[in-house]
Amino acid sequence: MEEKRVWVDGCYDLTHFGHANMLRQAKSLGTKLIVGVHSDEDIRRVKRPPVYSLSERVKMVKAIKWTDEVVEAAPYKTTIDTLNQYNCDIAVHGDDKTTENGEDTYNAVKVAERYAEVPRTAGISTTGIIKRILSRYSAEPLHSDSVISQYTGTSPFLQTTRKIYEFVKDNAKHPKSTDRIVYVTGMFDLLHVGHLDFLEKARSLGDYLIVGLHSDNPSSATRSILTSNERMMNLLSYKCVDEVLTEAPRKITDDLMEHFNISMVYHGRFADSIREFDPYEVPKRMNRFGNIESGSGVTTETIIERIRQHNEKYRAANALKEEIELKYQIPVMV
Repeated sequence: MEEKRVWVDGCYDLTHFGHANMLRQAKSLGTKLIVGVHSDEDIRRVKRPPVYSLSERVKMVKAIKWTDEVVEAAPYKTTIDTLNQYNCDIAVHGDDKTTENGEDTYNAVKVAERYAEVPRTAGISTTGIIKRILSRYSAEPLHSDSVISQYTGTSPFLQTTRKIYEFVKDNAKHPKSTDRIVYVTGMFDLLHVGHLDFLEKARSLGDYLIVGLHSDNPSSATRSILTSNERMMNLLSYKCVDEVLTEAPRKITDDLMEHFNISMVYHGRFADSIREFDPYEVPKRMNRFGNIESGSGVTTETIIERIRQHNEKYRAANALKEEIELKYQIPVMV
């Protein structure tokens, strides 16, 4: 097959499965996907202070399974020169409007007929995630004078089996009987570079990585920002994750170890809630337990604190984003 190189660019801040779904759709229009990630300076100038740094956003995007190449600090405005520089045939973007100083940032490639659109994923966005965090940790009500956009607001992500299938079909595989199967478990909320470092190290210690995803406890003071469906889709976006066990038991049992033929269970330095039992008692007894130090200082708590530090700037940016998107209504992706 003749190579067809597809260009996409974006901020990819608080990198989530909506970003991954856009990359998946863009990759389907060609054979190679080149992802341009905008600089911190451009995001700060056009939108708001980024939550993730450029290096963090690049690392997250590189690890998404549909990404072939990444260009750091890609220009905010997409031009023919950019496409030509990276030998790309077309640029792809979601079906929302992206402007700078009122000008469509994709106008040049649209005029040249080297542009294609794909549907955005309703119910999930960086703006919406920030809004959830600010809503939870701020006593002041957020801007919501009108009907909230399905993309920037807090409308729920509606899970379907087809959406799950689209995320697993490209590299779905079953472990071989000789594979060393590694199991890790946790909440994995607001998936970030600390999580990714841990998951990649766990995957490197075996042939097949299963991630046990804990369900949320709405009554818990440490309940997750994202729902279990959203966290599952985030995990399924990454090259290092082979399988996700939903509603994973808090305590790893003999039956679980046997059912999945688990060779090793690993735990990171993520803080555990106070428990009345040791969730890793069984793999420890079997001498199949180990600790992994990710080497990253980033935690879910540090990400939340970054957002809280820029409370007013994020509130203003969210309000502006909602106003723009409500003027540019788009149909829901099925």
